[in-house]
Amino acid sequence: MAREELTRLTGRAGGPHCDDDDCPNVYRTVSGSFVVQGDVSSAFTPPVGEGLVEIPEHVLREAVRALGW
Repeated sequence: MAREELTRLTGRAGGPHCDDDDCPNVYRTVSGSFVVQGDVSSAFTPPVGEGLVEIPEHVLREAVRALGW
């Protein structure tokens, strides 16, 4: 899946916590699932095919606001 196929919900360029594309973000897919971009976490070893990322609380709050929840 290409980034262009995702709807970016957080971290608009020039926002208070974001510069370009190097910040934590939440994206929504066409099917309604979510893709999360963040710092890699080593909190535990996830199952094969999965990964862990860490994102700040403000990013999740921004995503919820963007969705109107």
